[in-house]
Amino acid sequence: MKNLKFTILIQKDPEAGLYVGYVPGMAGAHSQGETIDELKQNLKEAISLCIEEGEPVILNEFVGTDELEVAV
Repeated sequence: MKNLKFTILIQKDPEAGLYVGYVPGMAGAHSQGETIDELKQNLKEAISLCIEEGEPVILNEFVGTDELEVAV
């Protein structure tokens, strides 16, 4: 069995107080947790399930983050 590294995006839901994360390019790989460590463990399980169910593995290269200002 080989190990793969996935880029994950993490946000904090201010209403629920939970960390929410997902894997870009893998529709079923999303989860939440009360801590970042719990979220990461939950995402590992979600990724494994997606792979077991035959979802394609798309390994994106992390480039960075940026901010975009929009007039509203």
